[in-house]
Formats: sequence, C-alpha cells, structure tokens
Amino acid sequence: MKVKIYILLLFSIQFSLSQQTTNGQILDEVVVSSSKINLPFSKNFRTITIISSKEISNSTATNVSDLLQQTTGIDIRRRGVSGTQGDLYIRGGGFDQTLLLIDGMKMDDAQTGHHTLNMILPLYLIERIEIIKGPAARIFGQNAFNGAINIVTKEIEGEIGKQNTSIRELSFGSYSQKNLALSSSILREKIKSIFSFSTNKSDGYRHNTDFSNVNYFNKTSFKTKKYPIDLISSFSQRKFGANGFYASPSATEQYEETQASLLGISTVFKSEKFIIKPRLYWKRGQDMYIYVRDNPSVYRNLHKTNKVSVELSASYFSNLGVSGFGLDLSSVNITSNNLGEHNRATINAFIDHTFEFFNDNLSVSPGLAISYFSDLSFHSFPGIDLGYHLSSNFKLYSNIGKTYRIPTYTDLYYSDRTTIGNENLNPEQATTSEFGFKYNDSKFNLSAALFSRKSKNIIDYVKENENDLWEAVNIGSLNTTGFEVDLEYKFLSKHLSSNSISLGYSNLKDDNYLSNINYSRYSLNSLKNHFISKLNLNYKKIFLSTVFKYAQRSDGSNYSVLDSKVFYKSFFINVNNILDVVYSETNLVPMPGRNVLLGLLYRIN
Repeated sequence: MKVKIYILLLFSIQFSLSQQTTNGQILDEVVVSSSKINLPFSKNFRTITIISSKEISNSTATNVSDLLQQTTGIDIRRRGVSGTQGDLYIRGGGFDQTLLLIDGMKMDDAQTGHHTLNMILPLYLIERIEIIKGPAARIFGQNAFNGAINIVTKEIEGEIGKQNTSIRELSFGSYSQKNLALSSSILREKIKSIFSFSTNKSDGYRHNTDFSNVNYFNKTSFKTKKYPIDLISSFSQRKFGANGFYASPSATEQYEETQASLLGISTVFKSEKFIIKPRLYWKRGQDMYIYVRDNPSVYRNLHKTNKVSVELSASYFSNLGVSGFGLDLSSVNITSNNLGEHNRATINAFIDHTFEFFNDNLSVSPGLAISYFSDLSFHSFPGIDLGYHLSSNFKLYSNIGKTYRIPTYTDLYYSDRTTIGNENLNPEQATTSEFGFKYNDSKFNLSAALFSRKSKNIIDYVKENENDLWEAVNIGSLNTTGFEVDLEYKFLSKHLSSNSISLGYSNLKDDNYLSNINYSRYSLNSLKNHFISKLNLNYKKIFLSTVFKYAQRSDGSNYSVLDSKVFYKSFFINVNNILDVVYSETNLVPMPGRNVLLGLLYRIN
C-alpha cells in the first residue's frame, strides 16, 4: 500500500506542475567516446544512455554501482553496500558478459567478471558515463557480449596559476559509516593536474559485513605545441567481511581483499580529415579470499593478474562518410595458488564505416572486428547499424551483430572442495539484434527498443547429483527477448527550476536452458520486470532527488526500494530503503534496511 501511495503521489506532482524549460546538458553534439569512432550522439544509432555530470551530482547514489542501478536495463546485483562488491549485468546474461572502461581503457579481469567493478571511481571525478547496450564486440572485442560502459573522467579546469584543495565529501551514517574525500589541483600554463583521495568505512549492517575502502586517483594533462598528453593513474583497495557472499548463506565467516591498479597514457592527433588516438595502459588486479576470516589456514586463495595494452583507434572523414578503424594488442598473465600461472596474448582489429544518404537522413554503418587469442583461436564479430531521421527530433534505428565471450581463468582452472573448472570450454557466442526509436526536444525525451539475443555455448556450473562437484560446462543455447522504454519530462514553474521526472521500464524473457539439468549454480535470475522512476525538484537552494525501483526476477521474487536525498547548500541527508524492505539481490545476501547518511558535499554544477 505504501508503494502505491508513493507512485500516485509521484504522478500527481508531475501533472500539477506547470510549464517547463530545460537548462540541462544538450547531448546531440557530445562525441560518444564509447564507440571509439568520433560520431556525435545524434549520429549514433544504438541504444546509448549518457549519464551527465549534473545527473550524477543530483542523484541519490553515493557510488557508481548505485548510480548504474538507476538505469533501465542495468542490473547491479550487490553484496553489501557502498559499492564494496557487486556484479554487473546488461539485459540479463552473465556477469562476465559486460565490459567496463575508464576513459576508453578496458577494465576486464581475466580471472573473473566478479572484479569488473573493482576499479570504479568516486562520483565527483566523473564527467559522464556512456552506456551502450546490445552487441558492442565489433568495436571492443570480446567481453562486450551484452554491452559496454565507459566512465569518462572530468577535464581539469580552473584559473591558471592557482592551486585548489578542497574537501569533496565528509559524511557519517548508519552502521558507523564514515566517508571522506579530498582533492587538490594544480594549474599551470603547460600542465594541469588533479589528485584525489577517498575512503569509506563501516562496521557493517550485520555480522561480518564490515568494510574499509580507499581510492587514490591522479590525472595530469600536459600541453605541448602539437598535441596534448593525458596521464591517468588510480589505485583502489577494498577489505570486507563477506558473510554468505559466495558460498552458501551458512558460510558466514568469509573475508576478501581486492586491489585494482591502473596507469595509462594517451594523446590525440587531429587534422582536417583524421583523428588518431593512441593509448598505452597497464592494469593490475589482486584478489585474496579467505573462507574462515580468523583462520586462513582452512582455505585461502590469492590471485594476481596483469594486463598491458597498446591501442590505436582512428576516424577518417571523407565525402563517403566517416571511417573508423583500430588495433589493440594486449598481454595478460595470472599468478594464482589455485588457478596456476598462465599467459595470453590478444590481438583485436576493427573497421567500421558510416554511409549517409538522402540528405544525411539515412545512415548505414557496417563493421567487422577480428580477435586472436594465443591460447584459444581466431574469432570474428561482424555487425551493421541502420538509422533514419524522420525529423530533427525523431529517429528510428536498428542493428544486428555477433558477439563472443571467452572463458575466464576461473572457468577454466578453478578448483576447491566443491568446484572444478574445465580446460576444454568453448567461447560463448551470440547474435543480437534490436530495433528502436528516439524522440528528443527541449522538454520531452522518449526512447524505446525491442531486442533479441540468441546465444549458444553458455557457460554454467552444473552437477547431476547433490553430492557431486560443481563443474563448468557449455550447457547449450539460450534465447533472450525483451524491450525497454524510457521517458523524461523537464519542467519549470514560478518557484521551481531545473526539475525533471523520468520513468523507465524493461521486460526480459529467457528460455529455460535448465530443463535437462538437475542442479545449476548460475541458473538464470534476470530482471524479468524492472521499473524505475526518478523525481528531481529544485526550489531556491533546496534540492530533492527521489528514486523508486521495482524489480521482479525470473524466480518470481520481487521487491520495491525507495531512496531519497535532500540538499541544502552543501549539506545533504540521504535516506536509503525508506520503506525498510527486506530483500536480496543475489545469492540470498540480505540488503540493509532503512539507513541514513548525513554530511557535507562540495558540488560542482
């Protein structure tokens, strides 16, 4: 009943407010870097969502995991709070099938997709987040099975000659939660640099769920006579009690420590017809898992992964349209007391071209990527995008593409008292298609998409009898269909400005591949029905943001969660799970009840 009253109240507020204008970010000419091809947002004919810095600032979220969970079609299955641990899904599928990037650098982890979100940055460092749904492998290669998410960090801005140091956040909350974030910037004529430190700690909302997280970040830009040079480095560490996170809920004493390091350098060469972007980066991951926290001798895993990548992507502009092409070379190795020592070299090349016809109203973009894995084989990812502008505000689009996902080292080699890997696994494959439309004007945005994914060689851990070991196998085919709808309305009244309401709904339907399998560890539990509503109200110096989420999973479980944040100048109060709902998102790990966070937040609009 509380949920129904809230929804009715939300709609009544929407329709009682008067005329509107917009002063939000205009996205049409934003170059979407997640495509690796220099095309403005208005020329991309895919299901792409951009979360701007203003939307990030206004959100109830305190970390990237919570922020992404407020996007239609995105499923973040959290274990605990504050982004400590969670798995990332786009349009169902598996947690190994989504690629995360930071400034275009791939954050995939060869050990397991459980570490995809280990490198996420504090929100105040992010300029925007680009979410591309559907087949993205022909641009990024494997791991972009269901889509890709690119986190774009902020440019370093300010008055030349000054040094700025500020407290970005100081907050306290339920479960003895304490958050602190500091940043300092140096701005000179030929060099700009920002340094950031953030930490959040908590005693935990139940037994053995305490955590201590830190992040160090630096971005430095050098201005030379011919081209800019950007240097980025980041280090994230998480230490947390993992009560029931991975094994059965009865495994209450689990503990984990993870580290994620990144060092990258990039530049851009521009001419009248060419844009060339070379990039070199190193990513390191470390994961220590202990089954009994106070007695590591019972069972302990330690994994270390390293990846070095060299990438070159380019766009060429001609009378025939825009051509995109690129090449990246990667070397990956892992050292583990469980998985052993392994090395892999990867080569990925892609080419893509956008043709435009009928006064640039019709766009056709065919493309192809080819990947080579030294320990596996060659794979190809063809695809094509189609788009048509019915008017300056309304466009139709469709695309189809092939994707792959190679097994992780955990899939191939992991073993313990209950689980065994499989060195003979084949890569997962899928053909994905979608059809959609977008309507945008200064007041009203509407988009919708239908999609279909036909997958085969899906990897799961299965067994025939209850006492058997879980074994990784290619279990067969899986067909997924669904649709998404997003609506946003921006309004203005005499006393209200920069206000909006948005509604989003997605529906998924998966074939049941488990009909001939007695036991499955990763049996599908996608978001069958997913509804999100967001309300932002700004009255003078008071800002209110409210988010309502309803989720129904394939197993029939459902829950409704209401979060809200109120700003007054730099002060804020954030209340999560206002309705005090009892629910879990994965592995029967219960999420916290109603909890509060109070603090100071330095906001840059």
